[in-house]
Amino acid sequence: MNHDAFKVRTDVFRVNVRMRGAGTPKPELKPFRKALCTFHDLEIMAVNIYRFQTTAEKTEHNRLLIAALLNEMTHVQDFQVKLSEYGFRPSMFRWAYWILGMTLGLVSRMLGRKVVLKTGIWVEQKAVRHYGELLESVGWDAETRQVLEKDREDEMEHVRMWEDLLKPESNRRE
Repeated sequence: MNHDAFKVRTDVFRVNVRMRGAGTPKPELKPFRKALCTFHDLEIMAVNIYRFQTTAEKTEHNRLLIAALLNEMTHVQDFQVKLSEYGFRPSMFRWAYWILGMTLGLVSRMLGRKVVLKTGIWVEQKAVRHYGELLESVGWDAETRQVLEKDREDEMEHVRMWEDLLKPESNRRE
């Protein structure tokens, strides 16, 4: 499979940014805040995993890690915007996810390419599961749901890409 055909960053226009949750009682907004903070925290972790897995070597694997890093950075931006649109702030504990991502990235890099790929698969599969759960647990508006579904598809593509790279050269999807 040609993973280069995958769109890493989506277009966002000023018209896509709007104020959300107006007129909704605060207790009804609590699940939105919790879900958006969870997404934001986990995407920060994913960014740092890829950031710290990347080496200075000019390899195809590093190129794909950098593309995944860019994609995850757009997810962080997606959730920063959604938090702001609802009038929320990110979690005060997002620094812990930053450190966890750095740790997972560095340790997997030290253990080698195969562990880097397996770590990517494991983390992205967990992200796909989280997206599924949080998509169903909150009554998202259509525009926010579309962003969440697109980001979930991105995570699914990362799983496919890392799984393909784990396969021996002769068994890879074309």
